[in-house]
Amino acid sequence: MSITNISRRGLLGAFAATMVTAAPTMTNAFGILRGAGDIRRIRMYSGRTGESIDTVYWIEGEYIKEALAEVNHFMRDWRTDQVTRIDPRTVDIAAASHRLMDVNEPYMMLSGYRSPATNAMLRSRSKGVAKSSLHMKGMAADLRLKSRSVNQMYQAASSCHAGGVGRYPRSNFVHMDCGQVRTWVG
Repeated sequence: MSITNISRRGLLGAFAATMVTAAPTMTNAFGILRGAGDIRRIRMYSGRTGESIDTVYWIEGEYIKEALAEVNHFMRDWRTDQVTRIDPRTVDIAAASHRLMDVNEPYMMLSGYRSPATNAMLRSRSKGVAKSSLHMKGMAADLRLKSRSVNQMYQAASSCHAGGVGRYPRSNFVHMDCGQVRTWVG
């Protein structure tokens, strides 16, 4: 979708992104933000790279290709600089959880895409890293918020019933993925 195809209504919705407060209705991974208005927005920063992203990635029923490309680059494996396609459902889950917590603070992304080499290295250092991690498929993110507890983030993501949610209180982050619906404590 090119920027010239955005309707006036969609453009106004994008400018009003911070004002949209309607809570999403969670029915499944594909309709995760139904009822959330005409836009979907994701806000994150990386303490590893110093980069941040604040983008509207969906308007009036369509993902914005250029915005998703920005998300893919932002969520790259920072250790190897490899980029992969991030499954938009993962972004939807993070955005819906953020909306449910009614917070303006951007997520701190600890981990998005992981190359197989990075995943193997992390797995050698921690038993909490899955051998076939969904991070390697661009289907997962490890996120943190300063203003919300791990439990609050976990509850918001779990209430979406749209993928896997892992709570890591000792490491102060929540894992969100668009795989099978399941929860765990790491």
